Amino acid sequence: MSDKNPGNGHKHITETPDVSHIRNVEVTHEYSDISVGGVLTFMATLTVATILISVGMWLLFDYFNAQEEREPKPGPMALTKQERLPPEPRLQAAPGFALTLENGERVNLELHKPQDEYQVVRAQWEKSLQEGSRDSSGNIVGMPIDQAIKNVVSVGLPARTTAAPGKLDDYAVSLPTAASSGRTTEKRIQ
Repeated sequence: MSDKNPGNGHKHITETPDVSHIRNVEVTHEYSDISVGGVLTFMATLTVATILISVGMWLLFDYFNAQEEREPKPGPMALTKQERLPPEPRLQAAPGFALTLENGERVNLELHKPQDEYQVVRAQWEKSLQEGSRDSSGNIVGMPIDQAIKNVVSVGLPARTTAAPGKLDDYAVSLPTAASSGRTTEKRIQ
């Protein structure tokens, strides 16, 4: 067998018959090939969908642009070291850990031992005991211990009053009150 004649030894020849003389004047195209109404419906639907999606995207980008103008936030590299820290309260001995005293003074305790916080607070308490303290409006909320002892000695402590003797005291029993957790009693008739 040679490469020029593949197959069973016969050369295959295909001829297309001449059909140019066949004409049908009444039919301009075959209706079974394509539906013109379907193509036109698809084109109209595609056009409307494209317009709707374009308008939707335009509105979405307007919303994003308005939101960006309202909340301009700098990038993380533009923030200061203090702004990059997590919100309060922070862990002891972590970067950014600090203690604000009653007088508004801020003591930086980052990278210190956890016991340092107690030592700072204890020093503030000692100072308050020795010198007294005032609240933010200037009212005295604490005084030195020596002065408090002198005030108590000069003025005295208020005494508890007892009920006047009468018929109720003769027949009543002293019971602890619920409001005072049993620290004071009241007379009740059983």
